[in-house]
Amino acid sequence: MFFKGKMTKADIVNEITKKTGIDKTTVLTTVEAFMEAVKDSLSNDENVYLRGFGSFVVKKRAQKTARNISKNTTIIIPEHNIPAFKPAKTFTISVKK
Repeated sequence: MFFKGKMTKADIVNEITKKTGIDKTTVLTTVEAFMEAVKDSLSNDENVYLRGFGSFVVKKRAQKTARNISKNTTIIIPEHNIPAFKPAKTFTISVKK
């Protein structure tokens, strides 16, 4: 199936259902469980590696100084972690085509 611009969780569930024949409820539960497992791992500072697909990793952002333009004040943004996705080399090559 070809999506122009974006693909939603419902679209992913429909694609998996079509390709596997598994009912939508089971696929939705599985997709949501996968997303929850990734979130839980990243919340616990554990990276998730999926060979041939990519890695969900925790990146640490350093403390920085920023400006609140509307109030014309300086604020300090403390060091914090953010989730990130790093695609596998084979994934990147397939997208470039």
